[in-house]
Amino acid sequence: MATDADDRTLRNAKWTPYLLSAPGLITIYLFFVVPLVTLLKIALSERTERGSSKVDFDWVGSNFGRAFTDFGDQLWRALIYAAIATVLCLLMAYPLAYFIAFKSGRWRNLLLGMVMVPFFTSFLLRTIAWQSLFADNGPILGVVEALSLQGVFDTLNITTDGKIMNTPTAVVGGLTYNFLPFALLPIYVSLEKIPTNLFDAASDLYSPFASTFRRVILPMSMPGVFAGTLLTFIPASGDFINAHLLGDANKPVIGYVIQLRFIQGGDFPAAAAISLVLMAIITVMVLLYSKFLGTDDLV
Repeated sequence: MATDADDRTLRNAKWTPYLLSAPGLITIYLFFVVPLVTLLKIALSERTERGSSKVDFDWVGSNFGRAFTDFGDQLWRALIYAAIATVLCLLMAYPLAYFIAFKSGRWRNLLLGMVMVPFFTSFLLRTIAWQSLFADNGPILGVVEALSLQGVFDTLNITTDGKIMNTPTAVVGGLTYNFLPFALLPIYVSLEKIPTNLFDAASDLYSPFASTFRRVILPMSMPGVFAGTLLTFIPASGDFINAHLLGDANKPVIGYVIQLRFIQGGDFPAAAAISLVLMAIITVMVLLYSKFLGTDDLV
């Protein structure tokens, strides 16, 4: 027969999950829901007078259209830069992560440290350093000139008139360098979890490496590829430091537009609307990407 103590224990157990999740739910509400609702309210407002940062909420939907009509070029430019940089990061990160996970042996921790150590310095300083590398008299163009590849690089649109600075190539190069670890580490974690006895089993069944990679390694590492893609593409889409310091000042990206609208222009409604449009586009792209990869359980 159940006692009063047993009833109290059952009631406490019933409320325990809610109590344990309360701190997380409160954090999400305060630092995600409230800012997002505030941003939406500002986006649906209008400035009381030109040049003023004061706004009145009035269900103004035209601010969202400005993201495409007034700043469409900057929006798509940012997404294209981010997409190219993400692909390059994955192409470089996967073989490097594979080597560290399966071939580095006792040097594994050292190699991981070498990947991460440069990122202990400022993001801004690392980007400025690439100005020296991409300079007209820098080491990269020096190698290109020594190999007489200026014409080939110009034909491939890698350089413009023999220069890298202030070109899309410089922007994509900076993004790729700055976000490479965000692609490498998730892939490395996924690869490290793969039991090596699966490779021995495949070898015993006379499976060539290409087949083993396609049927075993790649499918089991797809969660890492998915996570690495998100961790690279999402911040790269909003980044404007690389485009501002390495690219053409006359061809800014959407992140720079948002920053100017918020801080210098005082046009809070337009900046908020552009931010929400960018968030919506990225969300749709992520959902489609997860559907394509068959990783719906990760989102």
